[in-house]
Amino acid sequence: MGGIIHWQSIVAMKKQVHYFTFILIASTLLFGWGCEQGDPVFNGRDGDILTFAGRDWTIKHRDSVLMGPGPNFFSDHPNDVWVDDDGFLHLTITQRDGSWHATEVVSVESMGYGTYTWTIQGDMLDIDPQVVLGLFTWDNYTFQEEANSEVDIEFSKWGEDLDTTTLQYGVQPIAFGPYNAERAYKPQGDSLYTAGISTHEFTWTDTLITWRSWAGEYSQNPEILGYWEFDDSNPARIKYEGPNVSDPIVIPGPGDSTNARMNYWLLTGPTAGPDNGRRHEVIIRDFIYQPL
Repeated sequence: MGGIIHWQSIVAMKKQVHYFTFILIASTLLFGWGCEQGDPVFNGRDGDILTFAGRDWTIKHRDSVLMGPGPNFFSDHPNDVWVDDDGFLHLTITQRDGSWHATEVVSVESMGYGTYTWTIQGDMLDIDPQVVLGLFTWDNYTFQEEANSEVDIEFSKWGEDLDTTTLQYGVQPIAFGPYNAERAYKPQGDSLYTAGISTHEFTWTDTLITWRSWAGEYSQNPEILGYWEFDDSNPARIKYEGPNVSDPIVIPGPGDSTNARMNYWLLTGPTAGPDNGRRHEVIIRDFIYQPL
């Protein structure tokens, strides 16, 4: 079966080369941090816990030490990351104290194989070229054997202003080369969004990962507008983080401390900021995890 892409093939080599160049730069910048996204540190807001979609989440906070991804500073200011009266989570990229700050939340609950579903609100087609929204799984302690247990849904132009394939599905490790079977760039347009609302999910097993996207809220029988699958017939890859090298991995597995994460961050880090120089905000309306 391999990595099967329905609808259209992945984008041309130029985009792949740009993305891999970014990954190499990021790996160099993150040399001192090894393989860790970093455990959150807090300023005591609401007992360090934010409740969203019936689950507890910690807020990643670093305002003086750069951390991945990016690297960036991460804010826990109540005007930068919060849950509104409708129960929706707001993530922002904000300039604060002279530096740009990203935001990230991390599920308190450990998660593993199963279906992860996010409903988001925002213009993900006309996203700023330097902005990335990540919806993914991660484990700081499984780099060696499971590539940090990372499965991704991402929205970004990866620095390319005219790019229109801003929705990407990915599985780590990601191989370097002109054709990358570990990442699918999905064509999209106005049909993917209804009043700026869309739903995106993946089902993660030990032999197959399947991604789906559709317009509007969660639905049991949606009209699928984006789809990709990646199975265990693909060749094993190795993940590199600075001097660290993982074991060969096909489909990463979860660990005891694997969790769901959502982050909104900058390719440019805290100094340059978004291309348009403005504050950015995205709304996560819902998150559902259904374990296998």
